[in-house]
Amino acid sequence: MKKTIKDFELDNKKVIIRCDFNVPIKDGNIEDDNRIVQSLTTIKYAIDHNAKVILMSHLGRIKEESDKEKNSLRPVAERLATLLDKEVIFVHKTRGPELEEAINNMKPKDVLLIENTRYEDVPDKLESGNDAELGKYWASLGEIFINDAFGTCHRAHASNVGIASNLPSGLGFLVEKEYNELSILTEPEHPFVVVLGGSKVADKIGVIENLVTKADKIIIGGGMAYTFLKAKGINIGKSILDEENIEFCKNILEKYNDKIVLPLDNVAAKEFSNEAPNRVVDVEALEEDEQGLDIGPKTVELFNNTLDTAKVVFWNGPLGVYEFSNYTKGTESVLSKLVKLNAKTILGGGDIVAAATKLGYKDKVTHASTGGGVTLEFMEGKELPGVVSINDK
Repeated sequence: MKKTIKDFELDNKKVIIRCDFNVPIKDGNIEDDNRIVQSLTTIKYAIDHNAKVILMSHLGRIKEESDKEKNSLRPVAERLATLLDKEVIFVHKTRGPELEEAINNMKPKDVLLIENTRYEDVPDKLESGNDAELGKYWASLGEIFINDAFGTCHRAHASNVGIASNLPSGLGFLVEKEYNELSILTEPEHPFVVVLGGSKVADKIGVIENLVTKADKIIIGGGMAYTFLKAKGINIGKSILDEENIEFCKNILEKYNDKIVLPLDNVAAKEFSNEAPNRVVDVEALEEDEQGLDIGPKTVELFNNTLDTAKVVFWNGPLGVYEFSNYTKGTESVLSKLVKLNAKTILGGGDIVAAATKLGYKDKVTHASTGGGVTLEFMEGKELPGVVSINDK
């Protein structure tokens, strides 16, 4: 068991909280503040317990100097101040006298946000490379470290592992919840059904290899289904194909044919467009100039019947091009089934959570993970450095 924020006396202490404020920002405006909202429980707990709250986060990718200003955390500081209904001190620096002075002047219950940690990636990738001196420097700014950024737990960065290596450390409420909910999947109740969508098989190889021995059934939809169908010798027309992994799909189908559930029909069009005419067609009858963009009604029925008796369901990746209104039906129909099951239902980050949010199902499942890549790595059976580096109880 790892320590959590509740294991520390926070009164008058400088508490560094690593958050995940990596939110979409366009023209200085935050388009979706869900990740900020998810961090509030931990931040408010620290404020209520009289801490001097020092927040850190990355935002976007910083590959060159010109990337910095468009990825400043200033809009996050402003949004956070509104959500907390209190001032958030923003320091447009990641180190140096100005930052140190601002922190030294903090009073209990003050909240300060440090500029984007990835500013330190130019020119030498000190943040993402987990530079030891940078981790030690950031740790020197506080007295306790709390990791509440689940989205980066699969990465060893200076702002998580680096600081945790130099300070007493614990998990925030968000990471604790995520880790506990996903841990259910390490020894799941049966029947255990996995639903995998999205475009590329390559992104899910580790997940398939790890879960195919644990799961009773693996339902495969989305763009990745066409590589499996191709591996069965079925013509997939112009549908998306992960050529390099056809052999992998063949091997999985040979070894675990009784576990893999593939589409029977799809909604196909001649163009990757919401406006192009489409038709429902069996997967074997796809024409050379057509591409599958959603699962069809026979497939929805098959997938839903497969889910019927499930006790635990893990789902990663949408079953069609949900960004196009004409191709959301497959994902929506199976989500509708999912939320009616007498089962633990977990959505594994990224696009499926975005789709469930858009379609109104996110709050009806047992757990919708805030992490995409980190959830997949956890499901591959890999250790998460951002959790492993935290002090044990």
